[in-house]
Amino acid sequence: MAHDDAAVTMADLFDPEPEQWGLRGDPYAWRALRDHLSGSEIPTSADEVLGLLRAAFSEVVGIDLVTERETQVYREQYAHGGMSSGYICLPTWRDQLMPLLVKRAWTLLVA
Repeated sequence: MAHDDAAVTMADLFDPEPEQWGLRGDPYAWRALRDHLSGSEIPTSADEVLGLLRAAFSEVVGIDLVTERETQVYREQYAHGGMSSGYICLPTWRDQLMPLLVKRAWTLLVA
C-alpha cells in the first residue's frame, strides 16, 4: 500500500486478510470491522489506532476485548457453516489480529 494523495482510511489496513484465523467467525468479524471503519481516517498514533480498533470491535462484535474474560464468543451474524461457525476467538484478536492492524497503520503513518 503506497501512501499517495488519495485518502487512506482504516479500511485499508484490512487488506490483505490474514492467512490464519482462530475460529470460523473471525474472517466475518474482520470484514464487518473493515466495513465499519471504512470512512474513518487513520489516527496519528499507534495508541489511537488501537483505541479506535477496540471501540469498533466492541460495536461490531458486542464485547470489550480488554475486559471480556471468555476466550470465544458466538455471534449468529458471523455463522456461515462449519463446526466453529459464528465463534470469534478473542485471544487471536488480542494477540495477533489487533497487533497486525496497528502495525499496518504504523507502517502507513511513517511512510
